[in-house]
Amino acid sequence: MAELQSRDSAIEAKADANAAAIAGLKQELAEKFARYDKAIAEMSGKVRVNAMAHFDFDSSDLRDADKAALDELANVVSNSHPGSLLTVEGFTDAAGGSGYNKRLGQARADAVRDYLVSAGLPADSVRAVSYGESSDRQVNAGAIKDDGMANRRAAVIFDRIGS
Repeated sequence: MAELQSRDSAIEAKADANAAAIAGLKQELAEKFARYDKAIAEMSGKVRVNAMAHFDFDSSDLRDADKAALDELANVVSNSHPGSLLTVEGFTDAAGGSGYNKRLGQARADAVRDYLVSAGLPADSVRAVSYGESSDRQVNAGAIKDDGMANRRAAVIFDRIGS
């Protein structure tokens, strides 16, 4: 009988420990959901589109291969979402100094902005910023030359979607 009571106590202790662990996991999950909900709320009103231009090494010249996607974006925004506010984000690979890369990233963003404006978007609805070689924004961290093409880009972000 004492042995059964001992086993029963041990099982109850394990059940209590499991219940405490489950409660801890539920709390951790609730905290993660709260963080995700906050991140989603912060992203509300922002849409990332797959409108991106890539650039040759040390260049801010828009490539013909990217113009069709930018034309399509300008057409969709003009016809379906007038009043939208877009930001073009310019990036570079890690080659070169940070000051130079900041300027080159800005030149790339400006090239895409200017192209979108020439395609019919209002100039005051398209902004351009540079992140240069920011390592936390690189697609292929540290890659340069041929391997760095993914980093040498300008991405278009919808900050506000018009009607």
